[in-house]
Amino acid sequence: MAWMKKNQQQTSSKWTEDWLPVEAIQNGMIITSNKKRVAGVKVLPRNIFILEQNAQDNILISLKNFYNMIDFEFWLVVADRPVDISVYLSQLQLLYNDTPSPAIKKLIMQDIEKGQTFINNNIVDTEYYIMFQETDEDMVQKKVRLLINGLASCGLNASQANNDDLRVILDNFLNGGDTTEFGAVMPV
Repeated sequence: MAWMKKNQQQTSSKWTEDWLPVEAIQNGMIITSNKKRVAGVKVLPRNIFILEQNAQDNILISLKNFYNMIDFEFWLVVADRPVDISVYLSQLQLLYNDTPSPAIKKLIMQDIEKGQTFINNNIVDTEYYIMFQETDEDMVQKKVRLLINGLASCGLNASQANNDDLRVILDNFLNGGDTTEFGAVMPV
């Protein structure tokens, strides 16, 4: 009977962590309550449309072959990550304070103002992931290597999604793309 009361508490709770089946995010994996591991790779974006037509065609054919050789279920995920340029703006401010030339000060101030518009308009980086679910940790690593090597053969760089990447993906999913500045999902 105690389990039923706890279950009723979880389903009526307004706190996300009470109903989301995530137990932990560690070692580049989301560990779920049914002991499955969600992992994947982060693909660095590349603008192939600035290449010659033959190069574009080769990359697209390679990607088609790559996707067709994947023999497990996977998800293509696009996530927006807030851009943090506060350190860069601080460095510009220090440079501005140390510069004696009025002309250089004016240029630095223009860069600071441009940076402020990025902050005020919530500019984000778009990141791309290929995610999958697996129960065996060794299979997770095997699939990650397969994805990284397959993408490399297409001319794309990829690395295993780290814990921070996985938090961004969950944050995007749970908040409909709206970012939170406090690091946790809170009820509205």
